[in-house]
Amino acid sequence: QVRLVESGGGKVQPGGSLTLSCAPSGSVFSINTMGWYRQVAGKERELVAETSRSGNANYGDSVKGRFTISRDNPKNTIYLQMNSLKPEDTAVYYCKADIGTGYYDDYGEKVLVNEFPYWGQGTQVTVSA
Repeated sequence: QVRLVESGGGKVQPGGSLTLSCAPSGSVFSINTMGWYRQVAGKERELVAETSRSGNANYGDSVKGRFTISRDNPKNTIYLQMNSLKPEDTAVYYCKADIGTGYYDDYGEKVLVNEFPYWGQGTQVTVSA
């Protein structure tokens, strides 16, 4: 069973920076979109940032200009660089990845059969003086 492993959470003062990282625990056939979501108790989970395999990124309005998502495809790893952190950024941050299963055809090309969303266990980010 594939798991997404997150790291990099913690406590930081307002205006500070943190970097989160996320990668699957083992080998996978394919990974498409990967991203970060966050959730505060009593509220819905919201998009922070996501990136396609080709590097096209999409950000939540509240983090545009402050957060940057990047991706290392050979390592199947994404990073979230968070700058100018605010107390309202305090939340549990979850990694999400669309992971596919399939096979290789006679020409050695990948044939995708199924794709499912996987979630990490979450990492706490606290922004407080």
